[in-house]
Amino acid sequence: MTDPVAAAKTLDQTEILARFAFVQTLAREAGSRALSFYETRDTLEVESKGLQDRVTMADRAVEDYIRTAIAERYPDDGFLGEESGTSADLPSGQGTIWVVDPIDGTDCFVFGMPTWCVSIACISNGVIQLGAIFDPVHNELFAAARDQGAFANGAQLRISDADHINAGLVGIGHSTRIDPDISLGALERLIKGGGMFHRCGSGALSLAWVAAGRLIGYHEPHMNSWDCLAGLVLVEEAGGWVNDFLAGDGLLSGNPVLAAAPGIIEQMKHVAGHERTDTSNRPAGAQDAIPAASLSQ
Repeated sequence: MTDPVAAAKTLDQTEILARFAFVQTLAREAGSRALSFYETRDTLEVESKGLQDRVTMADRAVEDYIRTAIAERYPDDGFLGEESGTSADLPSGQGTIWVVDPIDGTDCFVFGMPTWCVSIACISNGVIQLGAIFDPVHNELFAAARDQGAFANGAQLRISDADHINAGLVGIGHSTRIDPDISLGALERLIKGGGMFHRCGSGALSLAWVAAGRLIGYHEPHMNSWDCLAGLVLVEEAGGWVNDFLAGDGLLSGNPVLAAAPGIIEQMKHVAGHERTDTSNRPAGAQDAIPAASLSQ
């Protein structure tokens, strides 16, 4: 299989803006479909993909809708979705790749909590060019294009001006893919540093809230690309800092995520535990919360 990052080539500004308009419309349409499932969620059949990892027919139906719409509009583009995986043939030529989570926060969706969203990102040449995160319950569309800014329902977003982690709430996520001690360590460092954590159940939505200044930072020791790429470009375009998620094999295998307001970058790096280099006493399979390679930005 062709390496999707190596195959990708940079989009020009006209192509980016055309896709930016397209992705905002698509996110709203997909979110409308997801909301109709949410309103009748008691009738949905829920399956387990693993520990604390659920999927419903809504996830699959919404992803199918997004994938079909992209294929019809941009047939040469590649696709990476949480439920359906990658295109059979990843792109050549122009080489754009769409990265999609049809419903981020499926547990919240299933259990009737309103913190879930549709997340769609677009990358080329290893750079996140576009991101759209739609929260259908609250009718909020967060969208960003590289070098064009970040917006919520058309209003420009600006990152928090916090200069200390005690100046607001920090989002913390956890995945069963990593050792619980890593997440517990981040929580301990945050609280001992005077901060307070928030967890809404959707990493994508949490990153959108960082871009909107509602959270001052976000950390999750491991995320998949479909959960975070749209949120990362939102944070950057709102004036925030993010780690290099696509370092190594981040697109296909995932990586840690760290996002911060400019005034608390070093404190957030400490919360994420990137200083930890002694591996002698770690549980089997544990890793640095933020690998050195992903801190290059």
